[in-house]
Amino acid sequence: MKRIVLVGIGILAVLFGVVWIGQGSGYFPYPASSFMIAQPQWMLYGAILALLGIGAIVAGRRM
Repeated sequence: MKRIVLVGIGILAVLFGVVWIGQGSGYFPYPASSFMIAQPQWMLYGAILALLGIGAIVAGRRM
C-alpha cells in the first residue's frame, strides 16, 4: 500500500512540476489571472518539485 501511495504522490508531483515550469516560462498561461505566469522562479520551483516526484517514484518502485 505504501508503494502505491508513494508512486502516486510522485506522479502528481511530476505533473504539478511540469505545469509550474510551463506557467513560469509563459508557455502555459492558464488560467490567465495566475500569479505564476512569466515568473522565472516558478520554473525553478517546478523543476525541484518534478525531481522530488521522480525520486518518490523511484523509491516507491524499489520497495
